[in-house]
Amino acid sequence: MPSANDMHKGMAIRYKGDVSIVLDMQHRTPGNLRAFVQATLRSLRTGKSSVQRFSSTESVEVVPMARKRYEFSYKDQEGYHFIEPNTYEDLVLSEEFLGDSKDYLSENLAVDVVFTEDRAATIELPASVTLKVIESADGVKGDSANNVMKPATVETGLTVQVPLFIKEGECIKISTGEGKYLGRA
Repeated sequence: MPSANDMHKGMAIRYKGDVSIVLDMQHRTPGNLRAFVQATLRSLRTGKSSVQRFSSTESVEVVPMARKRYEFSYKDQEGYHFIEPNTYEDLVLSEEFLGDSKDYLSENLAVDVVFTEDRAATIELPASVTLKVIESADGVKGDSANNVMKPATVETGLTVQVPLFIKEGECIKISTGEGKYLGRA
């Protein structure tokens, strides 16, 4: 079995009889104490996150994971619908499961869904997405001496800071990791 030092972000482990996804992991060595690994885990059964400490030499049970490519189709009262492009299998995920990822979903966006024990564990978005600006205030003429930004709302409801020259109706690229404007699309 691998040790706690071998854990990494995105890995699925069995912790206290439940399958959990490692959201974040840090190796710490405080002063003259023994080193330990501090990990943020999200339980697949309850959906709750918690911070746990593991001894550096403690062994962890790794749960196998499988990835499948899906395309976002639409949202309704049931949740967010994803279609597997080859078999047309419909996968419905809740808003709580998606978290902030829902702000980047546009029609036909290809995403990877990670499964553990035949259950959806997490969703992986592409590094950047292209979204249309639906609302943006006009920039003030002469206010371009510095790199001035203004808020803009995109089609999914996400608000991002964009340069003054971006207008309503334009498509922009947004980083899914940081939620920041990358450029025009």
